[in-house]
Amino acid sequence: ILVVNFRKIIFEKQWFYLDNAIGHIYGTTFEVTSGGSLQPKREVEEATTETKEAGTDNRNIVDDGKSQKLTHDDIKALKDKGIKGQEIVQQLIENSTTFRDKTEFAQDKYIKKKKKKYEAVITIVKPSTRILSTMYYAREPGKINHLRYDTLAQMLTLGNIRAGNKMIVMETCAGLVLGAVMERMGGYGTIIQMYPGGGPVRAATSCFGFPKHFFDNLHEFPLSKVESLLSGTFSTEALPSEPEGNALAEEESNGLSHEKQVTEEEPTTEAVMEVNQTEEQETMDISTKDVEFKENKEKGMKENVREKQRKQWERRKKLIETAALLRERNSDG
Repeated sequence: ILVVNFRKIIFEKQWFYLDNAIGHIYGTTFEVTSGGSLQPKREVEEATTETKEAGTDNRNIVDDGKSQKLTHDDIKALKDKGIKGQEIVQQLIENSTTFRDKTEFAQDKYIKKKKKKYEAVITIVKPSTRILSTMYYAREPGKINHLRYDTLAQMLTLGNIRAGNKMIVMETCAGLVLGAVMERMGGYGTIIQMYPGGGPVRAATSCFGFPKHFFDNLHEFPLSKVESLLSGTFSTEALPSEPEGNALAEEESNGLSHEKQVTEEEPTTEAVMEVNQTEEQETMDISTKDVEFKENKEKGMKENVREKQRKQWERRKKLIETAALLRERNSDG
């Protein structure tokens, strides 16, 4: 299972950390304990809440907020003590003045509602097109243009999507369609994603948890450059033979060695004077820290510049490779 350590997950008003899920198989059910920690749920008898009696109708029940004897502070105190959600639900039932008067159907509805609120139980499942498509459609349909799961299934079937193919994908569904195509191709074949704007959107694609090699043959190409590609005028900036930064590295090493010599000489000069030796030593330590801080800052800035240049070089190289693939005009779908 692939999860990120120490990352706080917030879902359905519940927050937790995934650290303890590492090493467990998909489909494992966890309970959220205090501090957001996950603990595997033991296979014990299901909470069979005793409902000894039920009313015949609900006509005399008034929802005035006064039927529950337990206050928010009382419930919070129970949580702080580590009382499980199952026991909290039982206490809510026992302290409800109207529960016995509710019909059996209303009692079940009440229990189900309280369980959802207080019994923090989570099952981690393996992501798939079906699960992600259903989730997006139920929670954020606007992000996938209200694309239904059955429609997506028809698109995958009629679009000739299969392993080993060369596919062109153009979508504005947060990367859900792209992820569905990648899943069906199983990491075999070539995919070229066409995108409007400054870059491809793959928020949903990242939720599939694909292995790294799935992205080796995934390319992207901007719609703004398609016309120039078709007319034969497409060009990109000249690629450097290798990412720039060697000169920076040399300057950095030379500068650091020079600065180190200076800082090493300063203590010997100060050590000649024996008056107020303690104060001078403290001053010297502070100045050394300032120099180290400046060195680290400059080093970090130069590393960022080199990293930015390297990424820019890789993007240009990838763009030229994608253009070459499109010029072949032999995509399967």
